[in-house]
Amino acid sequence: MPSKILVTYASRTGTTAGVAEAIGKTLAEDGAQVDVRPMQDVTDLTPYRAVVAGSAIQGGQWLPEAMQFMRTHRAALAQKPFAAFLVCMTLAMKNKEHHRAVANWLEPVRALVKPVREGLFAGALDISKVPSLRKRLMFRLSVAFGVWSEGDHRDWDAIRAWAADLKPILEA
Repeated sequence: MPSKILVTYASRTGTTAGVAEAIGKTLAEDGAQVDVRPMQDVTDLTPYRAVVAGSAIQGGQWLPEAMQFMRTHRAALAQKPFAAFLVCMTLAMKNKEHHRAVANWLEPVRALVKPVREGLFAGALDISKVPSLRKRLMFRLSVAFGVWSEGDHRDWDAIRAWAADLKPILEA
């Protein structure tokens, strides 16, 4: 049986990639073999005993390439321990009412493969990295109105704790 764990991700600005790296580093403590790779670089899950997959959220959804990864590898993921995570700015919003909807954004993933664990993490907002002018303007207005603030809102302790709790499940 393969012994490696794959942590794979879809990211637009590098925030989700950073979360994936932290998860991979935590899982690799005590000697586990872990690969951290962008989803578009993963073509075969055979070398892996377990998979952790995550995506940035845009418009309340995993990125299109992340959902394509899930559809492509659905059968293989169903045969291994699989965990899912998402990274979004909604969890950084001051109005906590919006936080309740975030877990629902994993529903399309759950419909394909049921994760053994799910992680929901706040992201980071660097407006200069937002690719479209329209979205940059929207984010600037949102910041001006106090919906959220620019900066890194990732809770590294929570991310590492989630990965540490996940490790025995993935290695079982």
